Amino acid sequence: MREQGELERKIGTFQAITINMSQMMGAGPFITIPLVLTAMGGPQAMFGWIAGAILALLDGQIWSELGSSLPGEGGTYNYLKAAFHDRTGNLMPFLFIWSVLLATPLTLSSGAIGLANYMKFFVPGLTGLQTKLIAVAVTLLAVALLYRRVTSVAKISLVLWIGMILTVVLIVVTGVLHFDPQLAFDFPKGAFVPNKFFLGLGAGMLLSIYDYLGYYTSAYMGDELTTPGKTLPRSITLSILFVALIDLLMNIGIIGYVPWREAAHSTNVGSLFMTRAWGPIGGTIITVLIIWTCFASVYTGLLGASRIPYNAAKDGVFFKQFAHLHPKMKFPNYSLLVIGAIMVVCCFFDLTTVINALMAVQIVVQFMMQIIALSVLRKKQPTLKRPYKELLYPLPSLIAFLGWGFVFFSSGTSAISLAVIWTVVGILVFLGRSWVVKTDWPFKKQA
Repeated sequence: MREQGELERKIGTFQAITINMSQMMGAGPFITIPLVLTAMGGPQAMFGWIAGAILALLDGQIWSELGSSLPGEGGTYNYLKAAFHDRTGNLMPFLFIWSVLLATPLTLSSGAIGLANYMKFFVPGLTGLQTKLIAVAVTLLAVALLYRRVTSVAKISLVLWIGMILTVVLIVVTGVLHFDPQLAFDFPKGAFVPNKFFLGLGAGMLLSIYDYLGYYTSAYMGDELTTPGKTLPRSITLSILFVALIDLLMNIGIIGYVPWREAAHSTNVGSLFMTRAWGPIGGTIITVLIIWTCFASVYTGLLGASRIPYNAAKDGVFFKQFAHLHPKMKFPNYSLLVIGAIMVVCCFFDLTTVINALMAVQIVVQFMMQIIALSVLRKKQPTLKRPYKELLYPLPSLIAFLGWGFVFFSSGTSAISLAVIWTVVGILVFLGRSWVVKTDWPFKKQA
């Protein structure tokens, strides 16, 4: 029997998949298709999405083993604490929460910005400031809709997911009906020259893996999943496979009708594609649905993100207010409000800068350190119950680690500098806090 103040296990496999996919299939492909085409210089952009899907699947195995072994609200926070606490106290979990405070609002604000950009289809004269204010309004609406019980949240997620599926089905079907293989595979001369191809692949992977971000959203809600050991691995793997197929079909379908050189310069490629295929009515319908899909990603992303600082605060690693649950609706309302507020600020930055920065910041502490944490736990806790084990361990871990490193160094000097500076500042903040409270490594008072 659950005690008062505990979260409720109400989210099953299908709902977890809808939550993951809604987060993954937000603004992503609708704003990155032109960017990936530009980065890779042609239809070979499809290899960027394939490479991104492979990296996500490999990393998904790591999430599945850690999440099913250590289910709970907070995801990576739990994994880093279990792996490194005995040597460096709460440093690693603190750094994760510290990175989340920047990376997560950046991620979600990109969806809100993408939604606002598609509003230009209806109001072409929107200024830059007006577009940003629309993104802020989207954020506030998502926070308001999340201020309710998780059972209601799951139902809203399902409705948003249905709208997302309708969006991609319309685009994929249209692509099939109007497909021209000569356009789709119009590779420019020198497209596969090794140096040029792999340089573009790095940038393409960075953008495509951004499109897959969110496949682990259900891992942040371990205390709300009905059977974490089964629900988590299934929801992660199936979400990645479905979204990979959808992204690839949309990418090939669009450039199989709109010449890739034209698509690469479009700011609302989905609207362009459907308007050309079905006229203004088709463009209007798909733009409304894309806006719907973008909002779904913001909504489900905030849902998962608001749970991340929850366990940290309960453990005393983070500010205690983040452990507060709404007295009636049982969700971490303080956490939701703070992350939403930071997201509002992020809505005022440039979209490309946002994507590069969020990838670099997230890779440093979360993805690469989480891979190390899995290996540490395998050695430190060999008897830990693992409902799911990484297949062919440690090969997927090694390949994923190298893949994340490749993406990190492809994010550019500015993004890498931001990630390093943010991490160093986080370490200094942690050490200062530890010195003041004297309850954590390395300044913990001996009993």
